[in-house]
Amino acid sequence: MNLPDRAGAPRLPTAVIAEDEPLLADELADHLAALWPALHIVARAGDGVAALHAVEAHAPDIAFLDIQMPRLTGLDVARQIAGRCHVAFITAFDQHALGAFEAGAIDYVMKPLVLARLVTTVQRLKARVSQPPIDLSQLPRPPDARQAAAASFLQWIRVSRGSAVRLLTVEEICYFKADSKYTLVVTADSESLIKKTIKELIAELDPNMFWQIHRSVIVNVRAIDSVMRSGSGELAVRLKQRNETLAVSEQHHHLFRQM
Repeated sequence: MNLPDRAGAPRLPTAVIAEDEPLLADELADHLAALWPALHIVARAGDGVAALHAVEAHAPDIAFLDIQMPRLTGLDVARQIAGRCHVAFITAFDQHALGAFEAGAIDYVMKPLVLARLVTTVQRLKARVSQPPIDLSQLPRPPDARQAAAASFLQWIRVSRGSAVRLLTVEEICYFKADSKYTLVVTADSESLIKKTIKELIAELDPNMFWQIHRSVIVNVRAIDSVMRSGSGELAVRLKQRNETLAVSEQHHHLFRQM
């Protein structure tokens, strides 16, 4: 099915795939190419924030959104792009997708992918893609899901100060920085060393609150004052309560595209 563009000429439908498992994203793209050759996949995203950027950049007709993604869930993304494109969810937990489906998402794709089920999804998308998308801004949230997820992330850091042990809440921390075999924990007015590695910390911290901006640095997003770009295109983060700036490696520049 071709869609009319703003000038009335026919165009091919477009889609974004947001899925944090690359092999599954590849499999979905391959199946869609076979079942719907006219559908053009314009972008892929591995987390919720990247999915928002992709929708903003490409204005697709359809977004395939993994419900369980890092940084923002598929449900969060669907609320923020409400009315801008049609949504089909990707999920291993059909109880979440069913509520979204009832609220107006076109369909959902179960993990692992089942070709016969995907055929049904494609048929539903073809039937609806030429119609205005449904507003999913009031998509219901799973009861206490966000609170339960937040509780599972690291809440406290224990640091040594001489013979004393101090407990820091993660909200107090401006950033973490790798320091030889240890990691430096930096608050507005203190610096301490802990034995946890950057790799261990990034797996335990809330990804909506802490971003890894360099292989050796994790920053608290709430501690960021501004982002600076040099003449050569390099990025650095300026903090609200610290004088030093933190370099952003090129592979993490995408975190700041919309800031």
